[in-house]
Amino acid sequence: MNTTDINIKETVKEQYGQAATRIHAEATSCCGTGHSNNNAKCDPITFKLYSEEESNQVPELALRASLGCGNPTALAKLNPGETVLDLGSGGGIDVLLSARRVGPTGKAYGLDMTDEMLAMARENQAKAGMQNVEFLKGEIESIPLPDNSVDVIISNCVINLSADKDRVLREAFRVLKPGGRFAVSDVVVHGEVPAEVQRSVELLVGCIAGALQDTEYTSKLLAAGFQNVDIEPTRIYGLESARQFLSDQGLDADVMAPQVADKFMSAFVRATKPLIS
Repeated sequence: MNTTDINIKETVKEQYGQAATRIHAEATSCCGTGHSNNNAKCDPITFKLYSEEESNQVPELALRASLGCGNPTALAKLNPGETVLDLGSGGGIDVLLSARRVGPTGKAYGLDMTDEMLAMARENQAKAGMQNVEFLKGEIESIPLPDNSVDVIISNCVINLSADKDRVLREAFRVLKPGGRFAVSDVVVHGEVPAEVQRSVELLVGCIAGALQDTEYTSKLLAAGFQNVDIEPTRIYGLESARQFLSDQGLDADVMAPQVADKFMSAFVRATKPLIS
């Protein structure tokens, strides 16, 4: 691993550790609850991802700690008795929702490298009273689970944060059982974006820089061994959204936003591991 990759990983770890500490200290969050109509103050990426029914199924702290770009548990087909792994599980919302869907005969793992997020996730698990959940400390580039041990892999705007996405996808392929499903929410790019955005580490932590081109995401999944790759847009970020997520990043949002409008999108990325690999 080179120095740049190490720096990116440490930056991500620090930022998400700080986020966990801040969320614990906050009494309210307009974006976390998914019910606020105050769009102007909410992140256009994380805002209103979960339904009211889903929100009522998890502790408030888990909802406020949702920092993703989609809702993979709503889009992935999860069956009773299956084993699910969430890469970069954060405060645990997608793990807890998955655990309910796979039921007591199934299992939901959450994997995160940040101590503060793991502590919060385990607190949320205790509050929810979920027994079929386990949170693991580790990195998504080196998943601490055996080969062929997981039915479904989900993730919520985390693979973008890795400096070695090829290794993440190879690891996902390794731990999936034959016929297993890769079903993640991520930010992807359609078209060219300015180099300044790609270089911005602050935006990297926000899932924007580091986003793969949709065609590149497909190529990397196929190279890792997956088949049946599909990328389904779930939210396209237009001019106002682009201006909003650029405004506090040291970039000229008025100049840059028109150049990136409609090029970034949240998407549901699907693929399967062949029955015979």
